[in-house]
Order: sequence, then C-alpha cells, then structure tokens
Amino acid sequence: MSSEARTPAPPRNRANTRRSATDHLRRALMDLCDHRGQVLTHTEKAWASITFAGTRHRLALLFAGAEAVAAAERFIACLPDHEFAIPGQLVADAGIAEVDHRLMPAERMVVQCDLLLLEEG
Repeated sequence: MSSEARTPAPPRNRANTRRSATDHLRRALMDLCDHRGQVLTHTEKAWASITFAGTRHRLALLFAGAEAVAAAERFIACLPDHEFAIPGQLVADAGIAEVDHRLMPAERMVVQCDLLLLEEG
C-alpha cells in the first residue's frame, strides 16, 4: 500500500457545463411531453431574414405504449401555444408537421415537429 496521498479529482461542477440552445430546446420538449417521448431524429438548419437570425429545428419523437401515446396527444395539443423559456432564444413558431399513429403490433406514435428559434438581442 502506497503512503503517497492521491490528489482527488476536481468535483464536477454542473454550473460550468454550458448548454446550447439545442440542449435547452430538447429539454423543454421532453418536459412538455412528460418525458414519455424519445428523440429519433433532430435536424437543425441556420435561418435568417433581413431583421432576424436563428435556426429551424425538425424533430421526430417516438411515443411507445398507451401512456406515452396519451402524452403525445397532449404534446400535439399544447406545442403550438406553449411559452418556451430558452436562454437567449425566442421560439417564433412551433407546430406539428406529421403524425404516424399505429396500433399494431403495439401502440406507438411518431410525431414530427418543426420549431423556429430566433436569437434574442
């Protein structure tokens, strides 16, 4: 057994971990669907007009099982009017692009949503 003192690893400071607007968006969407959805795909594309800059996001979320599908239905109803709180960003538009609901062999729903985030400032 060594008598040398080991230098402990510095504690992980979560406050120093910088989250991107995309991270905040995903977390907000998961909160909105009661963490019942799983992100299948997420694409992000730069967007700009004469006066604004931002990003367009398209996500496909999978909801598997009856309880998850019920959460998806609430998500679909709430998304367009939801007030997002994403630091430095304004959600200018949020909507459902496509819904695929299957009952067999097990109930599942895939929801595609589109969001436009604009940089505040």
